[in-house]
Amino acid sequence: MHGEYKVPGGKLVVVDLEVRDGRIVDFRLAGDFFLEPDDALADIDAAVSGLSSESDVTTIAAAVRAALPEGSQLLGFTPESVATAVRRALVTAPGWSDFDWEVVHDKPVSPRMNLALDEVLTTRVGAGLRKPTLRIWEGNENAVVIGSFQSLRNEVDPEGATRHGFDVVRRISGGGAMLMAANAIVTYSLYVPAALVQGLTFADSYAFLDDWVLHALRSLGIEATYQPLNDIASPQGKIGGAAQKRLANGGVLHHATLSYDMDGQMMTEVLRIGREKLSDKGTTSAAKRVDPLRRQSGLPRAAIIERFIETFTRLYGAAPGSITDEEYAEAEALVESKFSTDAWLRRVP
Repeated sequence: MHGEYKVPGGKLVVVDLEVRDGRIVDFRLAGDFFLEPDDALADIDAAVSGLSSESDVTTIAAAVRAALPEGSQLLGFTPESVATAVRRALVTAPGWSDFDWEVVHDKPVSPRMNLALDEVLTTRVGAGLRKPTLRIWEGNENAVVIGSFQSLRNEVDPEGATRHGFDVVRRISGGGAMLMAANAIVTYSLYVPAALVQGLTFADSYAFLDDWVLHALRSLGIEATYQPLNDIASPQGKIGGAAQKRLANGGVLHHATLSYDMDGQMMTEVLRIGREKLSDKGTTSAAKRVDPLRRQSGLPRAAIIERFIETFTRLYGAAPGSITDEEYAEAEALVESKFSTDAWLRRVP
């Protein structure tokens, strides 16, 4: 069995192994990482050999870490990344290049329609009715998009939202509230089969699915990194955040919103951001946490989106696509039955 895992922002980890009588045997680690001392490689191989083939990422990583000589240095990879490669080998997980990808960048639609399209297209990918897809959002209205499990009254100041012209909507994924002013953000959604993230922990899948956008941002001169669990950041501050939803039919929705431009004062008047939320961020100001792409790059929003599409296409061989009339119609029906209803918006009051 053969498994590979590209560490986001790091190196490629490659493993080869066999399974006999429920145990991993003949394990070999390779890759373009750096490791000192040299003989630590043999220690890692020995640590994984003999483990149960049912071992999870935590168990495998713990065995690797315990086997490392004191003072070992791992550059570009971690015990967890070795474990992830092992799990991907054991479940024969496909890679990005094993799928035919489409990139969709269609007409602007309402916030509710964008959310409905996320659910429709994820469902279709899970059912095998659509190719795995990257969709760049375009919107024609201001919106506050709250996470599936957030309390409406705790997250949004209704008077501030009304005063600044922000509609309030709820998405199907978890995570925090996003202030999405028209033309002031860049949002993308990935609709992928669950097979692509097999062998990855839920947390690792976030960085895995956003690795391409780090390449795109770095090509623009932005020193972008991934900050667990779900933040995309630079040395100057947070750029954006990601969220996920996994459907029962095998479709996975992964979407992220990046700040292109922002009005910090307006954000504090629309969102209710408590001290506890900021307590682990090393700042007392929500506005100061965010450093938008416009300031960092000096580029128009359209140029950043163009680079995103170019990078994704180059990395994964994607082809241009579009949303079908049938998919639009299905999403419109879902807006009426779900995303525009008070019951959905206030499901967590």
